[in-house]
Amino acid sequence: MTGRDRILAALRGDPPDRVPYFDLYIDPKVIGALHPGLSYEQFVEVEDIDGVCCLAIVDDFERVEWIDRDARLYRDKWGAVQRLVGDELLPLVEAPARIETDDDLDRYVPPDPKASPALPAARRLVERFKGERAVIAVGEATFAPQQYLRGGLENLLVDYIDRPRFCERLARIGVEYYSALYRLLIEAGVDVVLLGDDYAGNQGPIMSPAHFERFILPGLTAVVSAVHDAGGRVIKHSDGNIWPLMDRLVSAEPDMLGPLEPAHMDLGKVREHAQGCIGVMGNVDVDLLARGTPEEVRRVTRRLLEEVSPGGRHIISSGNTITSYVVPRNYRAMLDTIKACEARPIRS
Repeated sequence: MTGRDRILAALRGDPPDRVPYFDLYIDPKVIGALHPGLSYEQFVEVEDIDGVCCLAIVDDFERVEWIDRDARLYRDKWGAVQRLVGDELLPLVEAPARIETDDDLDRYVPPDPKASPALPAARRLVERFKGERAVIAVGEATFAPQQYLRGGLENLLVDYIDRPRFCERLARIGVEYYSALYRLLIEAGVDVVLLGDDYAGNQGPIMSPAHFERFILPGLTAVVSAVHDAGGRVIKHSDGNIWPLMDRLVSAEPDMLGPLEPAHMDLGKVREHAQGCIGVMGNVDVDLLARGTPEEVRRVTRRLLEEVSPGGRHIISSGNTITSYVVPRNYRAMLDTIKACEARPIRS
């Protein structure tokens, strides 16, 4: 099997020849520490990683409207103010909201999916890896755009209570944009869409289950359906303890949930709760990769491969991403442990 074959088999529920691996982001500093001078694409080839990712959430910094270059403030594709921190973090700045009123909603012109920098990025990956590795677009659905357009999470959560009809209209903006973008990406050769949009923290969901069901679930379901209708597969990620939302997330019918936070979300229990209708991705703790020892990383990775993978529909990965603060020798231990288990048969 090729890497693409493995990932698509795991997403369908068919047994791959070995457990597939990819991470939705691998920081260049970690790559450089393990293989000086290699690009991300070269690293994927050298380490024989099964999937290669492009980010559908990033902006083209050659074309954005810079508000203050020295302060690294710019206006993103939604018209919201963002601050670029380092090379990877794009936290929303508390600023006047791009959409404040119903009149603002009426006048709002959304970004053009055809202008997304994800399209040429995906085409380059498809040209290089077509058939050999799954090409995965990492993006969002509806919750994140709502926050951007309303100038932050706090404003949006107040709106859920005070202006429900306004929020329903607001939610459709991200749904329509991403449904169209993912169709274009799949036409370009993308195999899988991995949806972000974090719904929870350590204590549980950010919003009430009722608000999730009214303002987020319909849009999430529509985006998942759009990807499936276009011929792609869907993995749904969220940080935090999402157990109170689990049945609703499963009802949106993604092919897989993950990566998920190991502190809250046991992959075996997630798959059991979903009665085998979805797969699971993860779940080597990023905190362990950052602060643990190589032996601890090897032990946790082996446990996942021995306890979760035999149940099928599992993609091994970190619990989030390989961030800049992951210790390279720990990531090396994770990769080597995955490779050492490749020859083991996968039971269904």
